[in-house]
Amino acid sequence: MAGMSITNTPKTASIDDASPIGRTLARAFDDDPMMRWFFPDDATREAGLGRYFSTIFTRQYGRHGVCERTGAAAAFWVPPGAQDKAVPDAETIRELEEILGDRAPLFRAAVAAAAGHGPQEPHWYLAVVGADPAAQGQGHGAALLRSGLAKADAAGLPTYLESSKPSNLPVYEHFGFTVLGEFRLPGGGPTLWSMRREAHRPADA
Repeated sequence: MAGMSITNTPKTASIDDASPIGRTLARAFDDDPMMRWFFPDDATREAGLGRYFSTIFTRQYGRHGVCERTGAAAAFWVPPGAQDKAVPDAETIRELEEILGDRAPLFRAAVAAAAGHGPQEPHWYLAVVGADPAAQGQGHGAALLRSGLAKADAAGLPTYLESSKPSNLPVYEHFGFTVLGEFRLPGGGPTLWSMRREAHRPADA
């Protein structure tokens, strides 16, 4: 291990990493408007988010997506060939609904609404990226973004994401994303912005 600093070099996440990834993303998304909408109770949010993220990682993105982590961040990407597989199966949905409790109907409505806004063209989808706020400014999220975007660029494909946190939009714009549109989640939920980034060709192309 290199000294005390937490490495921000991306590496492939394995299913064994589910607990630390869940904890990292729970801290990362504590102030995220969509996650606060799903987990409104301050007292139980961190535990609920931890279970939520470790479940979708273990059952969904860790199996079918491209998941990377650093010492203090994680990112879940879905390449074009996995898009039909990386949707939660019935058992995963049951688990998530148990975690979400009485917010489960809002969650179902939100997932359906977001799916209706999804792009039709082949693309890489950034499902989740988050860094522990304790490691903010150390380049963890940026390293994971660059790593995934390089894979999309190598395939010559655009990238999509949705964000419910306005302060994140300029961060993504810095990486070449532009806002496509915005929509409110049903039931009085927060606004989601959909963003797209064109594939970047190598400089010498």
